[in-house]
Amino acid sequence: MNIVHRARQFAQRAHKDQKRKWTGEPYFVHLQEVALLCAQHGLSKKAIAAAYLHDTIEDQPVTYEDLVGEFGREVASIVFDLTDAPGGPGTPTRRERKLADLARLERASYEAQSIKCADLISNTSSIVRHDKDFARTYLPEKRAVLTVLTRADADLREMAWKRLREAEALLDA
Repeated sequence: MNIVHRARQFAQRAHKDQKRKWTGEPYFVHLQEVALLCAQHGLSKKAIAAAYLHDTIEDQPVTYEDLVGEFGREVASIVFDLTDAPGGPGTPTRRERKLADLARLERASYEAQSIKCADLISNTSSIVRHDKDFARTYLPEKRAVLTVLTRADADLREMAWKRLREAEALLDA
């Protein structure tokens, strides 16, 4: 079984009980959308595998070391670059975490930045439709993220900018 199929199955198992916050649909739908966008834009099999796995460390009891063991250091490192700093009691403020995320993403590889663009494409309009209050925080953060994704696939980056502008217009309507 190739790395993409293994990653797809791993992600399905890891996120099996997780639902999208606003729609209630299986979380895997988002992962599949991100991976499909990456495949359609010619990213490598390892990058597509990382796209399926991009939220596993952040959302599930999966570690970087788990991913290294299953998929190798390259895939695990891409996923790690896409993992947001955790929040909660005793952690830095949201603003501080997002600044750290920006710095990490700015240094990230072509693959990680391209996956991040696909992630933004998948998430952005849904958030505006379902939670306008949160969108007022989320959209400016994503605008800042897109400004540092200079290594990303140009078409994915442009699609992400377009989706962001559409979401901002929807929010202002």
